[in-house]
Amino acid sequence: MAIEDQHTRSHDSRLPDLALPAGDERLPCGRPLSYAWEQARDTASGPDRHSATCPHCREAADELAALDEATQVLRAQESTRFGVLANRVMDIVRCEVRLGRLVPLDDPALDLCICEHAAAKVLRWAADTVPGTKAASCRLSPEQDGTSVRVAMTLVVALDQPLPDRTQEVRRSVIDAAGRVLGLAVTDVDLTAVDVLLREPGGAR
Repeated sequence: MAIEDQHTRSHDSRLPDLALPAGDERLPCGRPLSYAWEQARDTASGPDRHSATCPHCREAADELAALDEATQVLRAQESTRFGVLANRVMDIVRCEVRLGRLVPLDDPALDLCICEHAAAKVLRWAADTVPGTKAASCRLSPEQDGTSVRVAMTLVVALDQPLPDRTQEVRRSVIDAAGRVLGLAVTDVDLTAVDVLLREPGGAR
């Protein structure tokens, strides 16, 4: 009977030869907390007899399992938040690429800007209001003063009147729309005729 008692204690008592790692703690049963956790996670061979029956080891393993699950949830949430942030950044980048750079409005006190794409659309429309012209492209470049812009525009122009007269009309129309509609201070409008606008029978463009 004495031999049986000694054999039972060898399975269920402490592990005297198991060193306690730095930062680890020893459970009331004598086993290191890290060893109890390793036994609980060993799904291949399963826990030993002590780990399966010891209330201290089982309680510690349950608490660590709950902590591990909470950690995994937090990591997933952090990953999701990072993904959302990355998507927002890429949306902004794509938007800026699509709309063009920002150009300043003529109001330094408020520090207002408008995207180049929107401003260019209005200025092309202003050029198109001049009979015999069609704007092909429009670029806006901020000046060094930070409140004014320079406009570069290419045109398709009819040759039914002198080209200098027509481009001067376009320049006046663009500058007027820039200031009156958009609030842009335009220092100059560079116009380049790139093609001839052919009129259809009946005078339609």
